[in-house]
Amino acid sequence: MILLIVGELINASRKLVQTAIKEADSAYIQQVATGQFTAGAHYIDVNAGVFVEEEARYLKWLITQVQQAVDAPCCIDSPDPRAIEAALSAHKGIPMLNSISLEKDRYDVFLPLVAGTDFKVVALCMSDEGMPETAAARLNIADKLINELVKNGIAPANIYVDPLVQPLSTSDTYGREFLQAIEAIMTAYPGVHTICGLSNISYGLPERKLLNRTFGIMAVDRGLDGMITNPLDKEFMAGIIAAEALRGKDEYCRKYLSAYRRKKFEF
Repeated sequence: MILLIVGELINASRKLVQTAIKEADSAYIQQVATGQFTAGAHYIDVNAGVFVEEEARYLKWLITQVQQAVDAPCCIDSPDPRAIEAALSAHKGIPMLNSISLEKDRYDVFLPLVAGTDFKVVALCMSDEGMPETAAARLNIADKLINELVKNGIAPANIYVDPLVQPLSTSDTYGREFLQAIEAIMTAYPGVHTICGLSNISYGLPERKLLNRTFGIMAVDRGLDGMITNPLDKEFMAGIIAAEALRGKDEYCRKYLSAYRRKKFEF
């Protein structure tokens, strides 16, 4: 299984994207989508969450622009069921929905949208008790989420558990506990995937890119097989390709050699 890359750059919290959405600048959105797809993204994340009243309309517009530019599915990034339904009406192919959790309000509105479908589903290790801090607490939430999703007709192969990265600057245990959670989930639930965004790990610290890249490679070594990230970071993407080869996930180093021939290791 290759590492699944979700390109994170079409997010309305980024000023240029927000402006492009407001001005209906299709060319800019399609340029960002094409760049991420060409760099290796399998899914293109779309998020219009800053537009509370207009989120549904803007998400639908974003998906249309993205899928006119690239032959890739979208990761629909919203907790609002109305926005998700609008986005699904425009989406072609099998989407990824980001995300369900054990928080009751979120769980109750999200589950009917995914039950019995073949959608890919991001499952956050979060409950009404808050964000877990230890690997054991993450595993406990993951167990409940996975069982509930499977019981409601979601295939294990379509479940992507996100154990949630927390800032290392607030506790020196957060990196270690996250990595242990990845390994525990991948061991306990064969066929289920894990996914995460990385940038929280470096929040509040200098040289964030260095920490993000190092942490990402360490997570891949523990079995992480999905990542919501910036695929335009060539050095990081090259590191992932090397890590996959080194941990025996790249038969005969075919992907590594192919990347070398395509000059993916030239920065």
